[in-house]
Amino acid sequence: MADTERVQKLAADVRAEVAKAVVGQAETVDALLVGLITGGHVLLEGVPGTAKTLLARALAHTLDMSFKRIQFSPDLMPADVVGTNVFDLERQQFFLRTGPVFANIVLADEINRTPPKTQSALLEAMQEGQVTIDGVGHELPKPFLVVATQNPVEYEGTYPLPEAQLDRFGQKVLVSYPSAEEEAQILSRHVGGMEMTSLDELGLRTVASAADILAARAELDRVVVDEGVVGYVSAIVRATREHPAVFLGASPRAAVSVLVAAKGRALLAGRAFMTPDDVKTACLPCLRHRILLRPEIEIEGTGVDAVLADVLAQVPVPR
Repeated sequence: MADTERVQKLAADVRAEVAKAVVGQAETVDALLVGLITGGHVLLEGVPGTAKTLLARALAHTLDMSFKRIQFSPDLMPADVVGTNVFDLERQQFFLRTGPVFANIVLADEINRTPPKTQSALLEAMQEGQVTIDGVGHELPKPFLVVATQNPVEYEGTYPLPEAQLDRFGQKVLVSYPSAEEEAQILSRHVGGMEMTSLDELGLRTVASAADILAARAELDRVVVDEGVVGYVSAIVRATREHPAVFLGASPRAAVSVLVAAKGRALLAGRAFMTPDDVKTACLPCLRHRILLRPEIEIEGTGVDAVLADVLAQVPVPR
């Protein structure tokens, strides 16, 4: 079996297992898989009760990875996230008590409810894959993925993420309500007595491991990218800077994020080459949190996704 086929099978197996716990949300599952394979963190935005936490737990369980959840709140301190050195009276020496950030998949729940000082405690971890405690660097497990959530409706008592931290997220995924059929299926499961919080009771199996994800990550460099497709990514990003509705366009880092995510999408599809369709699929989650619209455009009710759709419609697709 070719290496790309192994990645495709891994993705299919993970989707099937996660579906035992979470009905629907196929786009979100794929975004998280892309995040794991490419090393890009994911911001999930959606109202409470749409299975964001359950999805992250199910993914970690299916991949046999360590999982930690941090409930962000106004009184959370940086040491509560990364850990601290504690003095042992019996041994008369300090030892490191690691924080919940030391896990393969870290769920930063309601990340915008904690002050910027604590939010920034994640910055080094997300960018460097390590944390510094009392001047000493400590490596985090590999792979390492931060899945952050935030509520798009309730803003009272929140601290909006600064642009620098938003840019650390490779993708921003909008988690929507389930369809009528999916919601009926959710209710049927509960009527049948299924305990949705118990992953073992739901029958979730471990179908891959951290080593499999790292092996898939190594395949990224082997994905063939045509020069025309590279130019397509560049043209899209540059078009965001020139669009009349945009105040701040996408950065070169955003362009790299789109390119890498598109390569990840190609791998999930079992291909060793990237297509313009992979780029189109990657653009919305990779760019929607990285551009700012002009105030008058936002007042009119035009959203970022609509502007990005207009950009994609205007940029010629390479053949």
